[in-house]
Amino acid sequence: MTTEQRLDAILSAVQHDPGNRGLARIPQDNLFTRTAGDFASACRSLADTPTLSVRICTGFFIPTGNPPAFETDGPLGALLLYRAILELGGHAEIHAEEPILRAMTAVCHSVNNQKPQAFMHEVFIERAGPARDGNCYTMRGHDITPHLDLRHSTWTANAIPSIGIGDGGNEVGMGKIPPSTIAANIANGAAIHCIVPADHLIVAGVSNWGAYALAAGLFILRGVMPSATLFDADAELEQLKRMVQAGPLVDGVTGQPTATVDGLSWDEYSKTLKQIQEILA
Repeated sequence: MTTEQRLDAILSAVQHDPGNRGLARIPQDNLFTRTAGDFASACRSLADTPTLSVRICTGFFIPTGNPPAFETDGPLGALLLYRAILELGGHAEIHAEEPILRAMTAVCHSVNNQKPQAFMHEVFIERAGPARDGNCYTMRGHDITPHLDLRHSTWTANAIPSIGIGDGGNEVGMGKIPPSTIAANIANGAAIHCIVPADHLIVAGVSNWGAYALAAGLFILRGVMPSATLFDADAELEQLKRMVQAGPLVDGVTGQPTATVDGLSWDEYSKTLKQIQEILA
């Protein structure tokens, strides 16, 4: 396959809607069609930068969780992207609330243990962002603003390229999509739509998948093969188990502290990761 074909194949692997959230409810005008071209442009924006230095932000709070906690979607993908950037000789920092950083450090001791540098990009992965009224909402319309450090949701005002990754319309970056499109496709869309835009917006069926795709695209465009364990589904599951325990983190759909993401079985969730690994081979 050509480079463009490989990027297209990766995007196709992550752009389906296993949670039936309505990402493409309206065939002619939906979250996928409104971001056509953004995945490739996001990958190229990173790959074409001589100094790969990225600030990564993640974190979505689930108030109905047992216990209430941040969810597994976002941190897992953010950690893989972080490791990918380091493998490519770049610099990255993860910005999130303390339970998320604790979970990540439990499986990757190098998290944020680097010499500070100026950032050239910022990436938001499943990061809760403010709606029109200034509050942050879950898909079910619960206000989670008090649980968030909103400094991690508003950096797109900075004069560096930004990439948003989301799967529901209420994450940072979704402000790039017109409110009418979000409202027509997503339940509660008019109320929960995050108004913070990003230069490039990747919409995926699961936000972690979008992070995997971005990391894979970066390797493809840089012409480098990732390490054998980076996109390995078994290794990813073991990391997730440790992160859930250390956070704790919960599944964003079931609310339970289990090694699952968005209510999907691991077999169903990991199919997409395995597809990406095959495209990279």
